[in-house]
Amino acid sequence: MSTADSSSEKLMPTGVDDALSDAEIQKYRLEIDRLDREILSAVKRRAEISQLIGKTRLGSGGTKLVHTREVAIINQFRAEIGEEGPALAQLLLRMGRGKLG
Repeated sequence: MSTADSSSEKLMPTGVDDALSDAEIQKYRLEIDRLDREILSAVKRRAEISQLIGKTRLGSGGTKLVHTREVAIINQFRAEIGEEGPALAQLLLRMGRGKLG
């Protein structure tokens, strides 16, 4: 993150007038920003690995995807995250293998 990004992030309104609450919110936002960078890095790496698996599978005469594997991933995300889990899992799966059909 550049200095400009960092300073503009600190100037974002927090929605509170209390200086202590404002400082606490800013601290949490910095943690969210750090987590977002980790998540984005992991998502990119996951897509790369998934694409390599797909190329390897197709190169050896296999199918583009393994349905039971995808269902297991969707179910895991549902169990861990709740009702939004399947949508996130499907997005990650699509990023790795491309759209079907």
